[in-house]
Amino acid sequence: MAYTVYLKKNEEKRLIAGHSWVYANEVARIEGKDKNGALCTVCSFDGRFIGKGYINHASKILVRIFIRKDETDDGDFYYNRIKEAWEYRKRLGYENCCRVVFGEADNLPALIIDKYADILVIQCLSLGIHQRKKQIIADMVRLFQPKGIYERSDVAVRTKEGLPLEKGLLYGEVPDEVIIEENGLKMSVDVKNGQKTGYFLDQKENRFSIRRYAKDGRVLDCFCNSGGFSLNAALTAKEVTAVDVSPLALDNVMRNASLNGLENIKTEKADVFELLREKKSAGEKYDLVVLDPPAFCKSASEVKDAYRGYKDINVLGIKLVKSGGFLATCSCSHYMTLPLFEKMLSDAAKESGRRVRVAEMKMQAPDHPSLVNEEETQYLKFFVLQVL
Repeated sequence: MAYTVYLKKNEEKRLIAGHSWVYANEVARIEGKDKNGALCTVCSFDGRFIGKGYINHASKILVRIFIRKDETDDGDFYYNRIKEAWEYRKRLGYENCCRVVFGEADNLPALIIDKYADILVIQCLSLGIHQRKKQIIADMVRLFQPKGIYERSDVAVRTKEGLPLEKGLLYGEVPDEVIIEENGLKMSVDVKNGQKTGYFLDQKENRFSIRRYAKDGRVLDCFCNSGGFSLNAALTAKEVTAVDVSPLALDNVMRNASLNGLENIKTEKADVFELLREKKSAGEKYDLVVLDPPAFCKSASEVKDAYRGYKDINVLGIKLVKSGGFLATCSCSHYMTLPLFEKMLSDAAKESGRRVRVAEMKMQAPDHPSLVNEEETQYLKFFVLQVL
């Protein structure tokens, strides 16, 4: 007999509004008997049907709801859901590279599928999705006919599901280097060992927008990774300095610059915090400074320290901008909420002693849509500030 999960009184409101996650401490009782990872039914305290999802007794997120009607995950279920997600991306003009499936936002919680030219990369981030990987791979092959599919389920969140970290070839052949085209630029992606699934696809539109602010100027791109912002800036700037602590990242920047015939990019290996202080002390000034750091907080308990870190680099970034120039600054942590990020920018502007105004604010690219009632899906903040 399948599991039926009954919630405590009034715990259904968030789920009815569209949120996917049922936390273990929100549950009054569980009836029935089934395997861990099985599809179960979620009901309100008084027995009203809420939805269905995979159960995992080892996780604080007991159930991730993804079925809201009286249906099951049998047959063509995954094929149809992935196809629907892909049709949305194609409608927006994505083709060569994009996030095809973005978990909860595509009603497939804990499933990530990224497309890099004719290579697909998958992440299975929950027990239920992990158990159905074979079916999902078969549906991906049927829908896309890719050259290869690679798994990058080597992320720490899997441990919270009681799952080991895994990576490797799942289908066909996957080269060490995949060449994609983004914003008219060629980019080399290492899906096997690069960060996340190989590349940060969520900044595509933001990287394109940087071109107008870099025009004819001197640019400092901090936490440059493989050079997405650097290359877009280099198309219009006089010179670009790409900074990262990783030698591999800087090698990637120069590889990508070479692919596009760009000769106005140089790299510096350095800790960004230290480098910004050194450049300030040396009296350096830039027309555009880009700050795209990794997530400074991956849990609510880290927000205070993260706030100080974000404020520190933004104060320094503002001070390095010429009068009339720009600071492009980001946060990719959903714990650093938009209101909190805006407050941090306000504090940083005050501490810098400069007048600052907002030129542009954006979020993650449309192939990473967010749900209005599931704040965890809205995570990226991107601001362009003019320093007066």
